[in-house]
Amino acid sequence: MYTIAALYHFTRFDDPAAIRGPLYDFAVAQGVTGSLLLAKEGINGTIAGPRAGIDAVLAHVRALPGCADLHWKEATAAEQPFGRMKVRLKKEIVTMGVPDVDPRASVGHYVTPQDWNELIQAEDVVVIDTRNDYEVAIGTFEGAIDPETATFREFPAWWEANRERFHNKRVAMFCTGGIRCEKSTNYLISQGVEDVYHLKGGILEYLEQVPAEDSTWQGECFVFDGRVSVGHGLAPGPHVMCHACRRPIRPEDKARPEFEEGVSCHLCIGEFDEARRERFRERQRQIALAEARGARHMGPRG
Repeated sequence: MYTIAALYHFTRFDDPAAIRGPLYDFAVAQGVTGSLLLAKEGINGTIAGPRAGIDAVLAHVRALPGCADLHWKEATAAEQPFGRMKVRLKKEIVTMGVPDVDPRASVGHYVTPQDWNELIQAEDVVVIDTRNDYEVAIGTFEGAIDPETATFREFPAWWEANRERFHNKRVAMFCTGGIRCEKSTNYLISQGVEDVYHLKGGILEYLEQVPAEDSTWQGECFVFDGRVSVGHGLAPGPHVMCHACRRPIRPEDKARPEFEEGVSCHLCIGEFDEARRERFRERQRQIALAEARGARHMGPRG
């Protein structure tokens, strides 16, 4: 079994580039794969590997400046969910595009999974799903508002256009693991919203801790690894990935005429021109050749 660790931490890195190389080399040496993002505001990502390797990499991250109290979420998988290790430099570890947002300064009130249902069922509370539209499409909390945003960068504009709908309401927000809510709650506080709450540990912690019979969650939760989606108890969901658009689809969607492995699905058939699709086909041919050799197509070094 492989251990999967999803993590994020807001801290000040004066020189993320100096951290990148040693972190990448150390993770590869431990047999760990996945994707980590580094920015001046901190670290974010998901990694997978043998138990000892994950423990070693987490210890390495905790030794970075300001990361001693790093928290992460774990799951297991029978197969390695990532083909290679990537450590990338970004302007933000989760892109909102608002320069003054700083979760280290203030965030909303944390609400535990055990107290979440009571909060979101209160009459004076509005519940907002801060995830992208394709994530919301496969599962969300009962009664939650879907901003229908394609990226998190669109959230501030959506809030400005809709804020009057929520006058005199308490605002509760949630996301997959908590990182987007760290920023979105700080943003709302800066906009003068007084009563802002968010689900501690995100949907993943809720699904892990709250029994299905007591849950207000409907559907599955999209995750950024080979499992694609999970349900209650973090059991793997039914979804598979369209490797063209990176959206979750159901196995039966592969029978639709728009589907071509690694090239298109019914959700993205109109989004790519033929030249782009031909590049996808070539990538798919390289994957098939690697599998025929008993290897795994890794793509470029990250």
